[in-house]
Amino acid sequence: MSPGAEHARAARLFFALWPGEGARAELTAWSRELHRLCGGRAPHARDLHLTLAFLGSVPAERVEAVERAAEDVVARASTLVLDQPGYWKHNRIVWAGASVVPAELDTLAAELREALARAAVAFDAKRFVSHVTLLRDAREPRAMPALVPIRWDLEGFALARSSSRANGARYEVLRSWAAR
Repeated sequence: MSPGAEHARAARLFFALWPGEGARAELTAWSRELHRLCGGRAPHARDLHLTLAFLGSVPAERVEAVERAAEDVVARASTLVLDQPGYWKHNRIVWAGASVVPAELDTLAAELREALARAAVAFDAKRFVSHVTLLRDAREPRAMPALVPIRWDLEGFALARSSSRANGARYEVLRSWAAR
């Protein structure tokens, strides 16, 4: 198989949480307000998510192993309150985070990563940082404004595929697992 054909069969995958409609609308409003201060590029509202584990390029024949690994993970329902906007200088990203991360979310990320490791599924092993990217290529604001906290009920997690487009990445949920 040629390298080009191999690449065509691979998919850029990640596990993530997707907000419900209410939290998505509030995140979009935050993004607009922050955009006025920082400029940059906002993801489409339907693409807002919180990444649990980034797998990168996964060959088509390994996707089933990825899904099997996730079946061993039990997500517990909980609530995340996003109340901290932030800015990372190194990659010019404006993000929304929580001053208190529920133990259930940290446990979910850890158990998912452990299941992937047991299944010999490669993933980005950087420390899990609970955040939602709101703007890319943004300027650093002089001061980050106080924003109204956003309540996000965590009801499960999903495996998603990232596709590059001229106007930025787009995400498609391939499979999801409900919280118990």
